[in-house]
Amino acid sequence: MAERIFTRNFHLPDSHTLRVYRETGGYTAIAKALRMEPAAITEEVKKSNLRGLGGAGFPTGTKWSFIPKGSTAPKYLVVNADEGEPGTFKDRYLLERDPHAVIEGMLIAARAIDSRQGFVYIRGEYVQPWRIFSGAVREAYSAGLLGKNIQGSGADFDIIVHRGAGAYICGEETGLISSLEGKKGWPKVKPPFPAIKGAFGQPTIVNNVETLAAVPHIINRGGEWFAGLGSKTQGGTRLYSVSGHVVTPGVVEASVSITLRSLIYDECGGISNGRRLKAVVPGGASAAILTADEIDVTMDVDGLKNAGTMAGSAGVIV
Repeated sequence: MAERIFTRNFHLPDSHTLRVYRETGGYTAIAKALRMEPAAITEEVKKSNLRGLGGAGFPTGTKWSFIPKGSTAPKYLVVNADEGEPGTFKDRYLLERDPHAVIEGMLIAARAIDSRQGFVYIRGEYVQPWRIFSGAVREAYSAGLLGKNIQGSGADFDIIVHRGAGAYICGEETGLISSLEGKKGWPKVKPPFPAIKGAFGQPTIVNNVETLAAVPHIINRGGEWFAGLGSKTQGGTRLYSVSGHVVTPGVVEASVSITLRSLIYDECGGISNGRRLKAVVPGGASAAILTADEIDVTMDVDGLKNAGTMAGSAGVIV
């Protein structure tokens, strides 16, 4: 069984509160990151082999390094919480049960890219996650973890929480940015990529909720530790949203090196009602279907790509 990282606090009463997050070691990673050089933070994330957990699977540290060096322009950090891919619901759990992990991940990412302004774009239908996350942001401000001169460090960082309006296309980063700017949520042709010209025409990094929630653990325990939890080309565990005809559907945390067969039969109890497996969607509705004889494949980005499908948002529909 994989080490619990993302779900370690899910079982605790009031896990969404600042009190519980701090009692379980929360906000120690940002204290460490504030003593590090920004480039050192990015290098640690590169070592971790953390790849985007929202869909594209791009290496996170590499993405951060695309921000122009020495630029005096404002730099923005945008969190993609517009979880609209059918069969995917893992980010909702993080926003509801461990929102401060996302906030701390944002603070560390902001330190790495020299950003003073963050935006969290939450799916409009996610009313409860929006309420809980917004409450966590208010707690962080009250505790001096957001705003001016964070914890006496001289660093400033603010978060604006923005609700979407139900457009699936806003899950794509440039469509999301267009919507955030008050325009029609329509994707843009790339290049230029958001890291060069993103929100309001400024350098912008867009990261997924789960991706940022991994960052405090990487800073606290090291990139090599995180890399060792996964496969050769992708580090860590991740959250799988498993639905359909399995005995125990729901959010499952497992290594990215787990096989699809093991995820279904060992983690989720197999096929419900003794039925025979026909096919599986392994990465959200956009992913190609795998048949029952194709499930001995690892669930990392490259493993599923080599099988002719994709890891995507890890929405596993059985």
